[in-house]
Formats: sequence, C-alpha cells, structure tokens
Amino acid sequence: MGVTAIVGANWGDEGKGKITDYLAEQSDIVVRFQGGNNAGHTIINDYGKFALHLLPSGVFYSHITNILGPGVALNIPFFLEELSNLVARGVPAPSIRISNRAQVILPYHISLDEYEEERLADQQFGSTKCGIAPFYSDKYLKVGIQVADLFNEKYLRNRLEKSLVIKNILFEHLYNKPKISIDELLPVLLKDGERIKPYVCDTVSLLQNALKENKKILLEGQLGTLRDPDHGIYPYSTSSSPLAGFGSIGAGVPPYSITRIIAVVKAYSSCVGAGPFVSEIFDESANELRERGGSSGEYGATTGRPRRVGWFDVVATRYGCLMQGATEIALSLLDVLSYLDEIPICMSYDINGSITGDFPLSVQLDKAKPVLKKMPGWKTDISGVRSFEELPKNAKTYVENIEKLIEIPVKWISVGPKRNAMIKR
Repeated sequence: MGVTAIVGANWGDEGKGKITDYLAEQSDIVVRFQGGNNAGHTIINDYGKFALHLLPSGVFYSHITNILGPGVALNIPFFLEELSNLVARGVPAPSIRISNRAQVILPYHISLDEYEEERLADQQFGSTKCGIAPFYSDKYLKVGIQVADLFNEKYLRNRLEKSLVIKNILFEHLYNKPKISIDELLPVLLKDGERIKPYVCDTVSLLQNALKENKKILLEGQLGTLRDPDHGIYPYSTSSSPLAGFGSIGAGVPPYSITRIIAVVKAYSSCVGAGPFVSEIFDESANELRERGGSSGEYGATTGRPRRVGWFDVVATRYGCLMQGATEIALSLLDVLSYLDEIPICMSYDINGSITGDFPLSVQLDKAKPVLKKMPGWKTDISGVRSFEELPKNAKTYVENIEKLIEIPVKWISVGPKRNAMIKR
C-alpha cells in the first residue's frame, strides 16, 4: 500500500494534526519522523480539544501503532507527562513505540537554548526554548545520547563526559552560569530510561515488517517547508528537516516506499517567530483574522504566542509544495475566510521593482513586497458543507484558483476544526 507523508507547505501551523487524525482512521501506523516538543498539532475529536506536541496524531485510535522515529528529538519527561495527561482526560492508553535510535533532549540542551536567546537579546531567533537547536547541534557533533545509551550506565557516563567538557566551558565562561555535575545528571537519565523502557524497541525492523505485510503507514511531519534549514528561510528555520524526503531517514523506511505526499496548505498564511513574511497584514485586519483563525484563534499551540497572519501566498506555497514533492494538497481553514467581502491573494513578489513568481533567497526576502489580487468572498457559513458541489460559487472559485496557481490537485478541504468537518474531492 505504500507510505503516505503528511507535511506542511509553509511556515508550519497549517493543520497537519487534523489531517493526520482524520486519515489515521484508515491506517495502521503513524510515525513522527522529526522535531520535538517545540511545536504543536491541535486536534478536536469526541474526546475533546488537544494540542499534541510530541505524541503522534494517531494516539486517539486504539488500532494505531504510534511511533517516535529515529529522527525525533525526545524529551522524556515531557513525553511521559503528555501521555499521562492524555489518558487522564479519558483517552484509552495508546500503543506507542519509541525508536532505540532516537536521541534524547537533555536538561543542558534546554538551558543552552534559554541562555543563548538571553545572550542574543534583541537579535534572538524567537526560539521556543525547548532545547531543539542545541540538541541537533550535539547530534551532528556526534556527542548526542541515543535512547539505547540510557540502558548502559558505563557507556552513558563516558558519552556525557565527552559532551560536558565543552558544555561546562560555555556555561561557566560564556553564560556565567553554574556547571553541570555528571554525578547529578546521570541518575536522572538512568531513571528516565527505566520509565520509557516499556515503549522502546527497534522501530526500523517494525516498519520494515509492516511494509512487507502491506500495512498502511502515515508519516507525520512537524512545521513546514519554509522552516527547513536547507530549503527554508535560513537562519529563521528549525534544526531538522520537515520535508517529506527526510521522512525516509527520520522514520527508517526506503525512499521509494513513500508513494503519496499530502502537503497541508492554509487558506491564508500564518507564522510564529521571527523572519521575513511577505504577505503579512497588520492592525485591525490582522487582529480580526487572528481571532477568527483556527479552533481558538491563531496562537501558537506550544508557546501561546500570537501568530503573525497574512493572505494566501502563491509564491511561498508553490515553492513549498515543490520542495515537498506534493502529490496532493489538503487545504485547511477555508471556513475562516467566510467573513470577508473580498479576499486578497499574494500572486507574486515585487523586489526593487522586479516582479517574480519564484521564491527568493533569504537575503532578498526582506526587500520583497506582495503583489495582491482580490477575489470575491462568499459571506456565508460553510462549516456544515461536506461536498465540494455544495460550496458557494465563490468558495469553489477560490479553491480552484489556488489549485490552478499551485498546479497540484486540492483533494481535501477542511471547513471547521472538528474531525468530520472535511470535504473530500
């Protein structure tokens, strides 16, 4: 049956959680393949409203095996707390597997994240301060800690000693903070290992066997194309790749097994954090869109920060879908735009008088201005609509126009926050 990847086409916050939750019903396995608890997926279903941060979005189905893959940044205390809170709210205990190759966010990663943002002051990157950048830095410096290391005290101590040589110099001499004691840290990590031991396994073998058995597998990405460190708006990016192409690596499946890539695209634009945002709007028009957006307004599911909002950006979205290799689009939050008489769309960028439809390099984005085209609104509630034919004419035209401009079929349209508020074309 192959593997389906569900990924974001823009800055993140596109509604990937709802799409994964919706499609998981007909799947066997859901895999988180990158990122950590630094972003959230909001889901509304029969159990209530949830903001998932580290747990895969298949946890509401008893038949789903939910996997945290090798590419995930695993914050163990956060994982356990999130799982406990889920069950406390009446959700049956989900089936969860954690890759023995996944690496662990350590307390000093979080401290380094906080101290560096503090040092940067007004030049900071808008980090969520979850330790993500220091974590991935250690991973590629080859001083990170894998889940499997937590079950070998001698090996774990040796790994920590190598890492803390540099870390303690930074703490003491750059940040003027107390040094980390390995004798205090080691018992905490050994205990964390014991707490997650029931969930740990060789997820690569699990997935390879599932492919042989023709199981349906969903890969769930975090954030979106424009946060990719290679193809996004660098340096305003995350530290792992949210591209479907990385799903093969971060989950541990062959590249050719990913046969379907659903790029989730918002009917307008939103962005959390710093960096260029060409179609951004301000003042009262921004406040109204922000308050109407999402299930409870456009505020970060992890940080609670107000999201910056703007009109649909053809340039950024076409580029985002191209980088993802999207085979289809899931258009989210179309219902939010129902209050508008006219709906602007950013068709292209004006950079110093030159009009372009190609997504530019970061150094040029600050100079880009949106070239807008207005489309007629539909001014009616569409949250109860369940077929494309029943949508108002102008709503259908808006969707068809996006489809034509992006050159990828819009197969799914979300018209409300609840699970069943979905149109399948």
